[in-house]
Amino acid sequence: MNREAKPQGNALIPRTRAIPSLRWWIGGILFCSTMINYIDRQTLSLLAPIFQQEYHWTNTDYANIVVAFRVAYAIGQTVCGKLMDRLGTKRGLTFTVLWYSIVSMLTPLARGFNSFLGFRFLLGAGESGNWPGATKAVSEWFPKQERGLATAFFDSGSSIGGAIAPFVVLPVYFRWGRGAAFVIPGLLGLLWLVAWRWLYHRPEEHPRISASELDLITADEADETERKAKPRWRELLKLPQTWGSIVCRSFADPVFFFIADWFPIYLVAKGISLNSGLIAIWIPFVGADLGNFFGGWMSGWLIRKGWPVGKARKALVMFGGFGMTLLIATIFTTNLPVLTVLFAVATFCYGSYTTIANVLPSDLFYAESVASVSGLSGTGAAIGTIIVFELAGHLSDARVATGTHLFDPLMILAGLIPFAGMILVLLLVRNTRATEQGLTRKI
Repeated sequence: MNREAKPQGNALIPRTRAIPSLRWWIGGILFCSTMINYIDRQTLSLLAPIFQQEYHWTNTDYANIVVAFRVAYAIGQTVCGKLMDRLGTKRGLTFTVLWYSIVSMLTPLARGFNSFLGFRFLLGAGESGNWPGATKAVSEWFPKQERGLATAFFDSGSSIGGAIAPFVVLPVYFRWGRGAAFVIPGLLGLLWLVAWRWLYHRPEEHPRISASELDLITADEADETERKAKPRWRELLKLPQTWGSIVCRSFADPVFFFIADWFPIYLVAKGISLNSGLIAIWIPFVGADLGNFFGGWMSGWLIRKGWPVGKARKALVMFGGFGMTLLIATIFTTNLPVLTVLFAVATFCYGSYTTIANVLPSDLFYAESVASVSGLSGTGAAIGTIIVFELAGHLSDARVATGTHLFDPLMILAGLIPFAGMILVLLLVRNTRATEQGLTRKI
């Protein structure tokens, strides 16, 4: 095989034959990480109705176990975001994936409420690194017109993971028990690490990137304002762009996490058995997945048509904010096909919304701050999710007598909160004096 050397600083990096469209291979491995991440976390959600009977958990008990995951996730998002910016994407994701894979494999040791709560806390701490790390990788590997689609690509792993989890976890559980149901996703994470360690390098250091692809990736930098010193957390938190990123995720993600973690219980409350509702369980995930790609593709298409980046992203936020109000209509029906359609359309709109929420840090900030801002927005989303889950547990236990209307107040909130977030994003995401000073990118 022919080799050449590429100048890098004072050294020469050996070059092997280039991999065509290498950045999309990077996107593919980020997709796989996100998919495995979601299979891991869905295992307990899918088995929750069974464990509720086995351990006599109330909905409040289950909510507290899930909240333990979210508390660790809330703290971990900010900590891991800073970790990714400090250690770099490759080492940062290696550490976090190794962490949560081992925790998943140890979860069968749990024997009751307290031990499940502890393992879920540890799992949340590890899994919190995926989104800051993947967002940072996208900012390093993709030009602005492709960041939306690349973000949709890796983020769709959550929907695909959630969609296939019932078909992996439930058959494995019924055949081999809960040990295998938790261990197999952990093993997938360890296998992923082998591929990750081999494939990932920064573009300017990668031995298999072509010169033309490297030029494409770095083209944006030539047109940008010269950067000032890297802003610290307290400086980032003074910027409306930071708060726009935080709000965009914090007002939408809790809704989808509620659907993801509570949907089997929600269907049972609506009088629908898990067996007959198995198809419906994965439909919202597919809707969100398709919405991810629509949001990424459409915003990229608008940018290629000459729209400013900010205008293109905001158009999809509006689409998502209006579309998610359809969740309010679910309170009026117990018909499974109608519920399935409403959730499918609403989560499609959510997918478009969350793609923009995930891409905003890389649109608004330079590589040295992307993971930190992404982590802060993830912490906001996790705090919002904790509030929603506590409401879900306490309200549903208090409303047991309402039968099929058990979750109605939460579904109304689920439709209104993203709409409020949409309005705030439109106000906060803009060019400011910080843009002129080189602290943020022009949008």
